Amino acid sequence: MSRFQLAINVSDLEEAIDFYSTYFRTKPAKVRPGYANFAIAEPPLKLILMEGGQPGTINHLGVEVLSTDEVASATTYFREHGLAAEVEDQTTCCYAVQDKVWVDGPDGTSWETYVVLEDAETRDGNGLESCSTSVSGATRCC
Repeated sequence: MSRFQLAINVSDLEEAIDFYSTYFRTKPAKVRPGYANFAIAEPPLKLILMEGGQPGTINHLGVEVLSTDEVASATTYFREHGLAAEVEDQTTCCYAVQDKVWVDGPDGTSWETYVVLEDAETRDGNGLESCSTSVSGATRCC
């Protein structure tokens, strides 16, 4: 089962965890410094809270899938339909090793299709927040 991902910037991680735990009636699946994620069954949602950035704004959007084959299929589909697709294999992001593909929507909104391969001890593999520039020039952070 794939699920929609919403990554939002928050100013106070603990306050945001309390609110979303109440709202979605579930606790986070993972909490790390400046980061929390919820694996919500109903509605199927991966909610990511990222401390920093402009509070209350979308950091990025995405779809979590179950396999690397699904990421490869999405990459092929995007490219066949004229979307610039940026592939990242075996990348560490959000305390997980992932295979993913990024595309930018209208107005530079970053979208990722990704699979989590395993947990990681650091947010970006180097112990620092990782930010990159999207195809359209917007900044997106892991």
